Amino acid sequence: MTTPTEKDLEQGEYFANRIVKRDRHLRKWARRSDTDCYRVYDRDIPELPLSLDRYGDAAVLYLYERPYDKPEAEENTWLGLMADIASSSLAIKRDSIVLKTRRRLGLESQYERADTASEQAPDTHAAYRVVHENGLRFLVNLDDYIDTGLFMDHRPARALIRDMADGKRVLNLFSYTGSFSVYALAGGASDVVGVDLSNTYLSWAERNIALNEVQRGRYMGVRSDVMAFLELEASKQSTFDLIILDPPTFSNSKKMDGFLDIIRHWPALVSSCLGILAPGGTILFSTNARSLRMEQSLIPEAVIQDISSRTIPEDFRGHPHRSWLIKKA
Repeated sequence: MTTPTEKDLEQGEYFANRIVKRDRHLRKWARRSDTDCYRVYDRDIPELPLSLDRYGDAAVLYLYERPYDKPEAEENTWLGLMADIASSSLAIKRDSIVLKTRRRLGLESQYERADTASEQAPDTHAAYRVVHENGLRFLVNLDDYIDTGLFMDHRPARALIRDMADGKRVLNLFSYTGSFSVYALAGGASDVVGVDLSNTYLSWAERNIALNEVQRGRYMGVRSDVMAFLELEASKQSTFDLIILDPPTFSNSKKMDGFLDIIRHWPALVSSCLGILAPGGTILFSTNARSLRMEQSLIPEAVIQDISSRTIPEDFRGHPHRSWLIKKA
């Protein structure tokens, strides 16, 4: 490993100052809201293409691809220095700082979140830890996946679902680890159905629900392709009062027929959700796809309200996602 350069050390000072300032500010809010997981740094300084997420007494440091090549040995030295600085600035043990790299993906690629992950149940595998968000508890895995099991930028959207869920029949599509389902149950939903293709994530969702001691009898996890599930529910004339539609931008999972490209397929997905939406019901549609154009003409049967500004938290200063509330016209 090479020795850090003078420039590396100078950047390290900037990084440390930024982390200490942001963490001090965010900790005050976190204590008030019974939350111990949040983003401390989000590529605030152009020369430092990093994000730093705190999870209680641990953290994940993500390196984003640079627009230029840097020798591997120099990059490793630089990244190790930044991890050391994150450790000291957050007062977190160095071996509790997890390093990950986010790369740009082509159209035919995706993050297979479970490729190298343990298939052990979330409550028995040592890589899982419990974190707190708005008074609720969630299992995260900082080691085995690119993503940890809790998309923190959706914190306000989850709180919105909790506020809307009382007495409602809720459908959580692409439910992942069930965080939206937990919020819906905590908000008094009459029942919640979570749909995902992965048994690992459905099991994870069940454990999250058990952690929060919400009535498990009101929840059902379904392993299914989402479009197939929507077609089946429409044939049974089922209806839901509140539908959460937070799909991946792209998926070519071997478990599904064909592939999902949300830029191309969002009108069909939203229309299918409208087909099983109860009178007066609401769809929360969210996407990370920046190039998606929400064109009213593609779903003329809908009333659309852009609520993106309400669903992006203070610790995510960019535009990690966009969100809309959709109702029947």
